[in-house]
Amino acid sequence: MKNILIIGSVGQIGSELTMELRKRYGNDHVVAGYRKTEPSEELANSGPLERVDATDVEKLNDVVKKYKIDTIYNLAALLSAVAEAKPQAAWNVGVNGVFNVLEVAREHGCAVFFPSSIGAFGPTTPLDNTPQDTIQRPTTMYGVTKVTGELLSDYYFKRFGVDTRGLRYPGIISSVTLPGGGTTDYAVEIFYEAIKHHKFTCPLPKGAFLDMMYMPDALDAAIDLMEANPSKLRHRNAFNVTAMSFDPEILAAEVRKHMPDFKMNYEVDPVKEAIASTWPNSMDDTAARREWGWNPKYKLPEMVADMMDKISAKLGIAFK
Repeated sequence: MKNILIIGSVGQIGSELTMELRKRYGNDHVVAGYRKTEPSEELANSGPLERVDATDVEKLNDVVKKYKIDTIYNLAALLSAVAEAKPQAAWNVGVNGVFNVLEVAREHGCAVFFPSSIGAFGPTTPLDNTPQDTIQRPTTMYGVTKVTGELLSDYYFKRFGVDTRGLRYPGIISSVTLPGGGTTDYAVEIFYEAIKHHKFTCPLPKGAFLDMMYMPDALDAAIDLMEANPSKLRHRNAFNVTAMSFDPEILAAEVRKHMPDFKMNYEVDPVKEAIASTWPNSMDDTAARREWGWNPKYKLPEMVADMMDKISAKLGIAFK
């Protein structure tokens, strides 16, 4: 990777991935692409910035040529709950946008990173220890777009030799980026509410187990995969990756280790509950560990301790 374009650089993952890539490869070699939401001052001032939309193939092509881009991280997507409310927009960004990126990559010889998700699975998928290669029949528009992106990425590698690589991310927990309409957002919101009010109302029910990952591991996973020796990648796209699996009760119990008076109740969101019920309880990420050395650094206790400290500092509210 010499010249990198991040599409969706102000999103949940993109805002932190852009800064991490600039730190590793140099500010001038990482272009932050954004669509509507204005980037932070740090993001805007630390390196090149372009208004670029995955659904606008002409602008995308111009930016790739202008900066001699050789690697594209395509992070543009509508998150799961938002995608259910806006399925047409989700398709346009999550399928038409992916197709445009792959076409531009084919023309200019770029490598492409595509983040899929646990949302690519469905109710007929084995929920426990979900295999790398298994049935995928998602029942959400978010899931449909992710499966389509996986298949398109495989096709462009096999048909045109485009260096496509991707991960199936679990829920991502970040101390920097605020929740943005995802089904797993409760696992971030709980820390803000705990620090501010010592209580939280959870939108998912007890027993809703989901795979999760702390953002530092999510960034490492994307970069490590793109740097991996291609001769070792049997799958290339849609690698299962995970770091921990828990339900709301387990997460709340871990928060109470740092805040004994923390209380949690439930007001279940039927849309989010329905989505979560079709996603795996836990994924088998053996292929990622074997093919490119995936090994997360954060488990639940380490993640919760770090989140409590960082959100406390961010809000300026001591909890100890």
